[in-house]
Amino acid sequence: MDRAQRRVVVVGGGIAGLTAARDLAAAGHDVLLLEATDRVGGKLRRHEVAGVAVDVGAEAMLNRRPEGVTLAAAAGLEVIHPAVVSSRLWVRDALRPLPRSLMGVPLDLDQLASSGVLSADGLARARREPELAAEVLDGDVSVGDLVARRFGDEVTDSLVEPLLGGVYAGRSREISARAAVPQLVAYAERGSLLEQAGAIPPSYDRPVFAGVPGGMGRLPEALASGSFVVRTGATVRGLRPGPDGAGFVLAVGPTTAPEQLRADAVVLATPAAPTARLLGEVAPAAAAELAGVESASVAVVTLAFRAAEVLPLLEERLGGQGSGFLVPPTAGRRIKAATFSFAKWAWVRDAGRRTLDGEDLVHLRTSLGRHREAVALQAADEELVGWSLADLADAVGLSATPVDTHVQRWGGGLPQYALGHLDRVARVRAAIARVPGLAVCGAAYDGVGIPAVVASAHRAAREALDAPPAG
Repeated sequence: MDRAQRRVVVVGGGIAGLTAARDLAAAGHDVLLLEATDRVGGKLRRHEVAGVAVDVGAEAMLNRRPEGVTLAAAAGLEVIHPAVVSSRLWVRDALRPLPRSLMGVPLDLDQLASSGVLSADGLARARREPELAAEVLDGDVSVGDLVARRFGDEVTDSLVEPLLGGVYAGRSREISARAAVPQLVAYAERGSLLEQAGAIPPSYDRPVFAGVPGGMGRLPEALASGSFVVRTGATVRGLRPGPDGAGFVLAVGPTTAPEQLRADAVVLATPAAPTARLLGEVAPAAAAELAGVESASVAVVTLAFRAAEVLPLLEERLGGQGSGFLVPPTAGRRIKAATFSFAKWAWVRDAGRRTLDGEDLVHLRTSLGRHREAVALQAADEELVGWSLADLADAVGLSATPVDTHVQRWGGGLPQYALGHLDRVARVRAAIARVPGLAVCGAAYDGVGIPAVVASAHRAAREALDAPPAG
C-alpha cells in the first residue's frame, strides 16, 4: 500500500473525528478537520455553572475497556476515578439501593430481595429463572424481551429500562441484545442467565469508570491542539468523487457559494443522519442503511446550590451516601436520572468550595428525554429546570433555590441500536469498503460509549489509508 503523504479531510469534530485526525496526522498525513458548529468536542463539552466549569455532556468513560483512558493519557491528561458511592433506583415511590446487575440482569438475588426494588410476585418470578431451559436464538432479540422472558416483566421495567435509558436513552424492548449486551445472548443460549451472570466476581482489579480532572470536556480540547488543522463553523454540504474518480471533492460552506475542497481520503465522523446525506452520491447503499438509524434526543440540566442547603438534607435522607439515582419510565416522572456530581467526583466538590462569596457550592445534574419523546427539544429551559426541581423535591425533599442553572440539549445525540443493528452495520461497512479512501466512524456503529467510539475512529483512520493518493 502506498504510504505517501495524503490530503485527508475528517468531517466532524467530536471525539471520533478528533481521534481519527490525530491518528492520521501521526502517520504523517496532511489532515484537515471540519466541524460545523463553533467548537469541537461533540457530546464532550464543559460549561460554567455558577463560575465552575463542569461537564454538560458525557462525564465519564468505561475504564475496563482501554481505548478511552489510553487516549486521555496519550493526550497528556490525568485519568481519575469516581468515588465508590452507591446509586439508587426510584421505584415503587422510594429511592431504593441499586442491586448489582449486568445491564439489569440480577447478579445476587438476596441483594435484589433486600433492595425492595421488586414486589413479592416480581421477586418470586425472578427466582424461577434458573429453572428455564436454554434459549434457541436464531435471529436478533431485544434486551427487554430477552430479560422479561427469563425473569418477568418487572425486572425489565424496574432494572433494565433505567439502565438502558441512561446509556442509550432508548427503550429496552426495542434495543438489540446482540448489539448492546451480546453476553446476555451468549448466556441465554447456554442456560440460566442468573447462574452465569452471578458467577461474575463482586470486585475487580480496577474501577468501572474513569474521568479527567476538570471534566471529560478537556479531552477534545487537548486533542484539538494536535498536529492537524481544525476549522469550526465549516458545514460540509456535499461529497462527490474527484476528477476521473480519483479522491473526493467536498462542498463546504454556504449553499450560495460553497468552497470546493479536494481530498485523497475522507473520514465521516458525523451522526448517522448527516452521514447518510453526504454518502448519497459516493456510497448510496450505505446512505440508505444509515438513513434508517433512529436517534434519541436528551437534555442535561445542571444545577448549582449552596452546599449548606443540600448536604445536611442528603445526609438526613440518604445518610450522606450516594452518587444519584435512576428513574424507570414506569415511575411516571419527568427526569430519567439524577447525578450528584459533587459526591461522585472529588474535583467537582473542590471546584465548588468558597465559590460564592466564600460559600461552598455543590453541583447536581438531571437528564431528561427518551427515544421518541420530544420533551428534550420542545420544552423551554424553564420547564426542564422546573421539572427537575420538582422531581428532586419529591425524591429527596430538596426545596432550595439553585444559584445557577444550565440546560444542554443534545438533539439526536444517541443512536438507537434497533433489532438487526449488527447486520445493518456490516452492510454499511461492506458498501463503504467498495469506495477506496472513504471511512466512517462514531457512535452509530459499534457502541455509544467513549472507548467504543475511539476504537471506531482508530479503525476508520486505518481504512481511510487504503487508497493511493489522487493524481
